[in-house]
Amino acid sequence: MRLADFDYELPPELIAQEPIEPRDASRLLVVHLCSGRLEHRVFRDLPEYLRPGDCLVLNQTRVIPARLIGRRVPTGGAAEVFLLRRLDKDRWEALVRPGRRLRPGSRVAFSDGLEAVIEDRAPDGSRVVRFEYEGAFEAVLERLGRVPLPPYITRELADDERYQTVYARARGSAAAPTAGLHFTPELLDRCRRAGAATAYLTLHIGLATFRPIRVDNIEEHRMHEEEYIVDEEAAALVNRAREGGGRIIAVGTTAVRTLETVAGENGRIRAGSGRTDLYIRPGYRFKAVDAMVTNFHLPKSSLIVLVSAFAGRELVMRAYREAVERRYRFFSFGDAMLFI
Repeated sequence: MRLADFDYELPPELIAQEPIEPRDASRLLVVHLCSGRLEHRVFRDLPEYLRPGDCLVLNQTRVIPARLIGRRVPTGGAAEVFLLRRLDKDRWEALVRPGRRLRPGSRVAFSDGLEAVIEDRAPDGSRVVRFEYEGAFEAVLERLGRVPLPPYITRELADDERYQTVYARARGSAAAPTAGLHFTPELLDRCRRAGAATAYLTLHIGLATFRPIRVDNIEEHRMHEEEYIVDEEAAALVNRAREGGGRIIAVGTTAVRTLETVAGENGRIRAGSGRTDLYIRPGYRFKAVDAMVTNFHLPKSSLIVLVSAFAGRELVMRAYREAVERRYRFFSFGDAMLFI
């Protein structure tokens, strides 16, 4: 398939610049997979679509303050280091700006004696960066780093916690699993009262989320690896739901990719940790996921390709066109979809 098959027109004013309050007041476009029917609801209505025995699977990763703003040494020019993945105690995979000036051997100075040395450049454009500092790096990062927002969001957040899910626990992401931003503790309680279990796994979001598809033939795209963890409790909850006839409802594309990575051919998932570069595109046979909660994704992105693999490209694009016509809010702080 061609990349152009996953394009759509989006008026810029529909890109949400700030989160709605309360979280569960966002709109919810319900897409019925069997009939193709579209329903327009509010996210807090989600429990009405759950059945006893279902299992909601949520990504509990927490966004770190991954943006570091400093000065190039010795020129003093502005520089940015955006942390993607920790490689060892002091070395990270990162994106840097200005990329042309930050070659291997370059140094960037920040406040409090923190410095970064550019050690290597990867073929995908990322850098290997080694940090020099005093004390614990986590404490330094908390003082100096900023929570990164996607480039299409131009307003500063009044509260950085609004770019975290209410169940974020495991530090390590460069971006939020945005499908989960709509949940409140009260809504999660209502989902459980509807009879659905809640299982938490972790996928730390890195370059795979940011890297656009740059090839016309989507088959040629390659995903960047991201770290995942599925513990025994989560695996048991998901497998128990499947054995009991319940549906596995993944909250977000990161939960989908993690579940499909650890699923056997019979749909049972195994506990464990590792790295995944799973690229889901039309023709993929889903083994673990029966339904999906997700946000509206960028045109021609690997995420809209994944959703199209799950629900069918024609149905997805029809739903997106209707969402545009009805003025839904798009992307990270936008509204949500339920494919069920």
